[in-house]
Amino acid sequence: MPFISKIERQTDYSQFDSTVPIVIDNGGSYFRIGWAGEDEPRVIFRNIVQRPRHKTTGETVTVVGDHNPALLRYFDCTRSGPRSAFDGNVVYQFEIMEYILDFGFDRLGADQSQIDHPVLITECACNPIQSRCRMAELLFESYGVPSIAFGVDAAFSYKYNQQLGICNSDGLAICSGFMTSHAIPFINGEPAYEACCRTNVGGYHVTDYLKQLLSLKYPHHISKLTWEKVEDLKMEHCYIAPDYTSEVRIFQKGAKEAEEKTRCWQLPWTPAPAEEQPSEEELARKAALKERQGQRLREMAEAKRSSRINELENDIRGLEFLLKQLKQVEENNVPAFLRETGYASKQEIESNLAKAIQSLRKAKGEQVETEEKMDASMADKYNLVNVPDDVLTPEQLKEKRKQLFLKSTTEARQRAKQKRIEEELEREKQMKMEEEKRLENPERYLEDLRAKYRELSEKVEQRKRLKTNGNNTNGNQNGSGGVGRGERLNAAQRERMRLLTTAAFDRGKGEDTFGIKDEDWQLYKLMSRDNDDEEDEKSNEDEADLARVSSRLREIDPTFFPKSESGSSTAEPPRFRPLTKEDFQLILGVERFRCPEVLFQPNLIGIDQSGLDEMAGVSIRRLPCKNQGLEERITKSILMTGGSCQYPGMAGRLEAGIRMIRPCGTPITVVRASDPSLDAWRGASVYAAAMQFPNQTFSRTDYYEKGEDWLRRYQFNYTL
Repeated sequence: MPFISKIERQTDYSQFDSTVPIVIDNGGSYFRIGWAGEDEPRVIFRNIVQRPRHKTTGETVTVVGDHNPALLRYFDCTRSGPRSAFDGNVVYQFEIMEYILDFGFDRLGADQSQIDHPVLITECACNPIQSRCRMAELLFESYGVPSIAFGVDAAFSYKYNQQLGICNSDGLAICSGFMTSHAIPFINGEPAYEACCRTNVGGYHVTDYLKQLLSLKYPHHISKLTWEKVEDLKMEHCYIAPDYTSEVRIFQKGAKEAEEKTRCWQLPWTPAPAEEQPSEEELARKAALKERQGQRLREMAEAKRSSRINELENDIRGLEFLLKQLKQVEENNVPAFLRETGYASKQEIESNLAKAIQSLRKAKGEQVETEEKMDASMADKYNLVNVPDDVLTPEQLKEKRKQLFLKSTTEARQRAKQKRIEEELEREKQMKMEEEKRLENPERYLEDLRAKYRELSEKVEQRKRLKTNGNNTNGNQNGSGGVGRGERLNAAQRERMRLLTTAAFDRGKGEDTFGIKDEDWQLYKLMSRDNDDEEDEKSNEDEADLARVSSRLREIDPTFFPKSESGSSTAEPPRFRPLTKEDFQLILGVERFRCPEVLFQPNLIGIDQSGLDEMAGVSIRRLPCKNQGLEERITKSILMTGGSCQYPGMAGRLEAGIRMIRPCGTPITVVRASDPSLDAWRGASVYAAAMQFPNQTFSRTDYYEKGEDWLRRYQFNYTL
């Protein structure tokens, strides 16, 4: 399980003498600080810094350590990701490191302006001199530390476990940390740094790989896959496979053993409340309410129609009365009378009267007359139409042709308008009949409409397929999947081509006898392209009917989804179902051993470096002295330490890997540290509590007198 942060501020800082050192394990993942001689660190927190902004004021604050969910209420933490002071396992961002040290010393109970205790701080193996110098400068200049000692975390862990009798003085420490992994040989209890080996793979890469796999597998639960939760899943469920290839085959076969090794993570889930079926009384009440609403709408429509009819009848009576008055008015007083009524001419009044009569007939649902009689005004307007040409002058002939054109245009426009009115009335009549059918039996009406939609869609799709791919029953399909010209023709065009081919073939046989029989001339009628026009008209009519039926289904059926326009395949309607407990489960199968495998095969995540077993072989080959039996003594005591060495099966896999690269019969013993995460701090605590520790420190006086260059020759001795 992951470690629980301890960030409570200590209150006994003043009780410790100034000679008691402060021990800091400055790891890439966790920062641990405490007092020398104690078994546990006082303060543990994540070695990260965040700088979110306040949602209201925009003020930026600095948050050190673990992410606190309570901050989301007041601060925007989405734009400020966690930042680390490490690059790999080397400190290079000392501005961030200063925030972390401030927080660590404050939680320990110290006054940050002056630290009067010696400090023992851990670093990585072969730490660059520049990083060590900047760390010394920060501690001396900012905190006034009297003396500093630097030591390797893996070496402290190895020495601590040596005191416990777990490992020997000659051995190999394999430390797999957060960002990197090291292999450090020990000879007579001292690390041989010239033979150590490093790989840039650690626990961070395992967690990140697991997070990627789960995010791809469950994209709808990606918000639940936070870094902290994936870290918990890794520590709780992941393991090292004894043989990666064999383990993968087990999950490929899906045997019972694979089911036993599969784990399930249940996300928070609340079952939806069960919907109760409405009772018969409720259904009857809803049906009655629906009927009342429909009756109310029908009454409103009837009232509106009656009002419209009354209004049109009043307009017609007024216009007829106006025409009667106009007949009694003398010809000289007609313009003045028209000005008072608001009309420009008698023709305008008659035109409005005709329109009102037509609208009244339409409102009453009567059949509108298709042919209108030409009234006196029309005869007056086109007075030369019926006059013979021989009695007209050339100017009158020209005017007669003009009147004929205007009259034919006007009549054609009126006929087209009348036709549109009749079509609209017919549509309204059909819609009224369909509405009556729907109200009479809604289920039956909907079922018939769906059946009609399926029939029309099949017709349209079949015609499109024939037009696009042709009739493939003749076996003319080519091997490339395309279609020839003959297969792209419709039925009429293919029939015409067949007749032409047959006629040409018959004529080529011998004497040309075409035309002797009357039936031969019927061939031209069959070859006519009018059939194509008829086929296109049928296709357009079917598509129009399909669009009308589809539109009607959309109105009355919310679950209806029309077919896809891109092809004959239908767009499957989404099937809504209540979410169940299984929808909130994350299954961990092959991911359990696939993610930690990057420690042995970094190429799985694109890192071309050695794994842990290969690192051990490289370090043994780099040993400076080739004493007899030294390699065997080292392989007898291989210690695994670091937070990433806690996976089950790690020791067996590491021993098998090292055995494959060492000579046959080499004694190999792989053991794990008593506490791979805290043994580094505990070893440093034991070392700092020894009486010889002041001799290993680098004082502030030495720093001011000798400068940073002396740190290049600073060598820490782990054997007291």
